[in-house]
Amino acid sequence: MKLKLANLWAPALIPVFLLADQWSKWLILKDPRFNALACLDNPYQCGHVPLPGPIDLTMLWNRGMSYGMFQSEGIGRWLLALVMLVIALGFLYWLVRHASNWLLKLSLAMVVGGAFGNLIDRVRFGAVVDFINASDLYFPWVFNVADAAISVGAVLLFVDQFLLSGRKQAKTQSE
Repeated sequence: MKLKLANLWAPALIPVFLLADQWSKWLILKDPRFNALACLDNPYQCGHVPLPGPIDLTMLWNRGMSYGMFQSEGIGRWLLALVMLVIALGFLYWLVRHASNWLLKLSLAMVVGGAFGNLIDRVRFGAVVDFINASDLYFPWVFNVADAAISVGAVLLFVDQFLLSGRKQAKTQSE
């Protein structure tokens, strides 16, 4: 595949998602109401700031993957980081070498950008900064911008690969 300007927009989105995630986490980490770095070893919330509306800020250190799955410390932290890195690089390879349509490219860029955002936290702190609390919307997990990018990207990937792929195949066969 030749490098074309039309193929660069999706990989260029990866640092946008990554920087949005890291910037939002930086704002939380520097806010004294959370005292986040001092409570790094605390398995419970470090602080809570109510906001108008259904979303609040609740600082938690997540030692697992997205939404707290697969909690780990010690060597498990590094194994989890390695698994996350391999998955992110696999999706990056798929994006750069094989993604053909805009929806697939967008979904992969979101997943890769979010994965790298959380990977940076895991390497720096041994845990991921989670702070978006939507429990008033009956969403039980506290999450971050990277988790949101990964989740939305995964949904878009599912739509592209499973819901739209039948249409693509039918269109190709009819031509």
